[in-house]
Amino acid sequence: MKVNRVKTYVKGLDGVMQGGIPEGSVILVAGKPGTMKSSFAFNILYHNANKEDLAGVYVTLEQGRDSLLNNMDGLGMKLGGLEKEISVLDLGMIRKKLVQLTNQTWMEVFKMYLKNLKKNMDISLVVIDSLPILEVMARFDSPREELFHFFEWLRDMDVTAFLITEMQQSSEQFCKYDEDFLSDGIIHLDLKRENNMVNLFLGVVKMRQTGHKRGYSPLIFDKDGFEIVSD
Repeated sequence: MKVNRVKTYVKGLDGVMQGGIPEGSVILVAGKPGTMKSSFAFNILYHNANKEDLAGVYVTLEQGRDSLLNNMDGLGMKLGGLEKEISVLDLGMIRKKLVQLTNQTWMEVFKMYLKNLKKNMDISLVVIDSLPILEVMARFDSPREELFHFFEWLRDMDVTAFLITEMQQSSEQFCKYDEDFLSDGIIHLDLKRENNMVNLFLGVVKMRQTGHKRGYSPLIFDKDGFEIVSD
């Protein structure tokens, strides 16, 4: 059976994943601080909006909307002209709505936003930056059980979701509550020191419905965007 796929628009990456990421997947984008996780995820939204007319939402829980857009603008990903395809939602917007809807929990308001965007914009892609902050804001009583239901809720939304997860400097664990087992795929961005240089690497650790290359490849970013360097 043919699997429809979402392109990452990272040169060289889609080719090693049979054309891209299976539609409807929930993907972890994991890495330690400084590994360009946010830029990598925004790149997917930006180019799919620009080249595939796929609408998406970027939920930034760690920085403000203006700060994020300024950073992406500096990397050559200007939102101008794509406002109808890309929505950027930040923590301040959610808090403002939470004050208005005093009978709703933080997670209920969060889901309401995404449902409205799905209805009004027909979004196909969702980025949540980051999953650990969402877990803190949601105040889960039983994190593993509630995350299981949240992942299933995202799948029922009929979107392809990218959840950014921050790894601790002292640990190789991708996440805290076994989210790696719940996810359909894991893309790991890693920094390695070589010859007095700090270089960025990318590995596709897991990707369901996909035969993909194992191991890590150098990841570069320049004026032409992201690219993995094959052996």
